[in-house]
Amino acid sequence: QVQLVESGGGLMQPGGSLRLSCVASGSILSINDMGWYRQAPGKQRELVAAITSGGSANYADSVKGRFTIPRDNAKRTVYLQMNNLAPEETAVYYCNVAALPPGYAREYDYWGQGTQVTVQG
Repeated sequence: QVQLVESGGGLMQPGGSLRLSCVASGSILSINDMGWYRQAPGKQRELVAAITSGGSANYADSVKGRFTIPRDNAKRTVYLQMNNLAPEETAVYYCNVAALPPGYAREYDYWGQGTQVTVQG
């Protein structure tokens, strides 16, 4: 079983910064892509940023230049550094990991429980 635990959400004023963390634990042979998604009230879940095991990252156009997605493979952790936050980025942020459990031939997608980020003055 693979568990993802997110932390770092909270209330922030516009223009502020937050860093989210997501730690993967459990029976894992390897982790490939790690990413962050967000879902605002009444909207579909959308990709914010993702990073491969080799360190290649891609970002939603709306966050390019403001967000980064570092990862620490030894700690099985992915971060989302969010700078210059805007009110419209208020959402629940979810961690997503593609991991290979022992005894399986392919990777599976795993999701965290989500962490609330609220941006308001």
